[in-house]
Amino acid sequence: MPKFSRLLQFITEATAVRRVAVLQPAGGDGDKVFPPTYEKGQYAIEKRRVHQENGAPREVDCVLLDSVQSQANRMELALLRAWDGGRLPLPVIAVDFGGTGVEGVRRVTSLEAPHRLVDAILRDSTVDGKKSFPDYLAERGFGACGLGNASLLYELCPTALVFGMWDSTGRRGGLGVKFQRALVSEIVGIDVVIGRKTASRIDPLQIQAKAAELYVGKDGTWTLDEKLAIKEKAKPKRLGKDGKPSEANHGNVTPTIADGGATIGRALLTTVISVPALRRLSFPDADGRIDPERDEVAQAALLALGLAGATLADAAGHDLRSRCLLVPVEPVTWEVLGRPGTPPERFTLDTEAALELVREAAGKASKKGLVWAEREPKALGTLVLRPQDKLVTLVKASQALEVAVGEDS
Repeated sequence: MPKFSRLLQFITEATAVRRVAVLQPAGGDGDKVFPPTYEKGQYAIEKRRVHQENGAPREVDCVLLDSVQSQANRMELALLRAWDGGRLPLPVIAVDFGGTGVEGVRRVTSLEAPHRLVDAILRDSTVDGKKSFPDYLAERGFGACGLGNASLLYELCPTALVFGMWDSTGRRGGLGVKFQRALVSEIVGIDVVIGRKTASRIDPLQIQAKAAELYVGKDGTWTLDEKLAIKEKAKPKRLGKDGKPSEANHGNVTPTIADGGATIGRALLTTVISVPALRRLSFPDADGRIDPERDEVAQAALLALGLAGATLADAAGHDLRSRCLLVPVEPVTWEVLGRPGTPPERFTLDTEAALELVREAAGKASKKGLVWAEREPKALGTLVLRPQDKLVTLVKASQALEVAVGEDS
């Protein structure tokens, strides 16, 4: 594992830090995996050029198993778990939904919100019950943030500088504050063959489709009694489309067969941290003064944060979704790509070493005036917001609609 002093050298000397790990289905060679589905239930399949063992390239069908966005989310959640456990110094902005009546949501943090610091959930919340979060950011100079002035982002939401951020729905629209992803990671299934999936259900009670007509009950369940049913146009409302027992999940389901799942030659996890992307960031002080040493320490801290996110996500396991559990074939090794013609430097990193790098980096940056807020015991975040009434109302309306749709489906 590298020391923090070595990370500083990576910042000045390296082009990228990467890892390429071969994964396989937990069930072994030939076991089926299920990729994520996109529009109309499609898998993201494309041809890629890969090299065989003899070095000769060939085109093979590949399928996306975990996207760049999904990988970033997994890393951020792993960082959040470490923060919640008091193992990681990190600023975390949290929207507290406690006491609002919204069901199933206690908080949403900047490590969970899809657009990080500029997500709509944070945007539609307040700092003190009155001041909107965008106004709070504006007062702190958020509009002036950019490659040459990333100090505020470092102090409020450093993960936005690692995983990227674009304030495209803010007050400046497409001209809003934007930072590219410095860390890109994805998992791809190589040499894919799409399989078939089956579905069926045998009802132990053998309830027949024509046994009775079901109605939507006033108590939110189903009923056979028309008098206890909700009325629609003066008639009892049928459950689902036609009131058959299957609308309440009773009865047999006719066996079906369709395309589904895939077998792969192998899965490839590729993670690249762009050192030039980090090197472009500058962190001036409150008076606008640039200190090269301060910049390098902050850049190295962001590199440490990226390494920690990836390492912690690895430790959590690659259980991507139902029937898509992948395991590494061998220990994961990082490579540092330096000057052209020089062999890559290799190192391994475990979770404690990765967390220690971040802790040391935070301390070094703090001495240079870039301070991450300290975590208070049992706090939901280092900065806690409250959702605006309109956001709470919108969420409640959506939840009510979801219940209604569920009853009609």
